[in-house]
Amino acid sequence: MAKFMVATAMAAFCLGGCSSVAPFRSAPPPPDGVPAATQASGTVRYRCDQGVAFAVRFTDDTALVDAGQRGSDVLLRDAGGATPQQTVYSNARMRAEFGLGASGREAMLRYASPPVAAHCVQE
Repeated sequence: MAKFMVATAMAAFCLGGCSSVAPFRSAPPPPDGVPAATQASGTVRYRCDQGVAFAVRFTDDTALVDAGQRGSDVLLRDAGGATPQQTVYSNARMRAEFGLGASGREAMLRYASPPVAAHCVQE
């Protein structure tokens, strides 16, 4: 009986580590030049050529793009960008380049089908 109690206690101890909560990881800081109100919500809004407007939220190595009637997309971080300030995200449907222009507040949004390229400015 004592062996059973010891085995049960050891199993409970070992499994207790499996149920621990993962440490909290804070989101990365928003790109430079993002207004304080936008930093609080974590969402950055852009107005573009071609009548396109979208909101983007950056988390880890993804960009969550909500373009209203054009739909929502999850874009993964790509290698690219001519400067450290520039970041590139894409999926099969679109490619987005952020941190463009002298101020870093411009972006380029490219849809694959139908082909649309829109120059965007952060609101």
